[in-house]
Amino acid sequence: MHALQYELTLPADYDTEIIRTRVSRRGHLLDDWPGLGLKAYLLRERGVHGSPVNQYAPFYLWNAVDGMNAFLWGGGFQRLSDDFGRPQARQWTGLAYEEGVAAGAPARFAVRRRRPVPDAAVLAEAVQEAVDEAGRLARQEGAVLAAAAVDTSRWETVHFSLWEHPEGREDREDREHGTPKAEGDVFQVLHLSAPERAALPRGRQW
Repeated sequence: MHALQYELTLPADYDTEIIRTRVSRRGHLLDDWPGLGLKAYLLRERGVHGSPVNQYAPFYLWNAVDGMNAFLWGGGFQRLSDDFGRPQARQWTGLAYEEGVAAGAPARFAVRRRRPVPDAAVLAEAVQEAVDEAGRLARQEGAVLAAAAVDTSRWETVHFSLWEHPEGREDREDREHGTPKAEGDVFQVLHLSAPERAALPRGRQW
């Protein structure tokens, strides 16, 4: 498994409906992309869930590197670069993936948490902690899925989780304005392409 994310930070007065419209028109294009476990089309809006910015930041979990390369070099990423400028595309090697207790539910929120691996840390212990955290998140009420990965060029772990609704609560007001049971940056999920989600390897990946 391989994780990929890029961020487009938009002006404070940017009309985020432009992003919503873009995703509604183009999100289906990756619904059957070979090698793609899933792509979550993510949006943060300034002042919502504590976000200081407007930001479009899709997150990918890939089953096959050649599928990722086909996206990056074969036109999909180029279209975004043509429209917004080429963003930095961060990559992480997969550590763990778990389906959540609400795996069959639609994902409405995502949480991403990036953490440095301390210089003094024992690597085996640090990455096992990341694996354990992915499992813990997946067991929380409302969790659709959870993943952990590591960037060895920066020695940074990332946790990514999708949620049905915040805090396991069902009423509409809480679902719109609460936050999921995970720490990190909270995004709205505008669309989820998941052609090979079922093939993503479960559990620890070494």
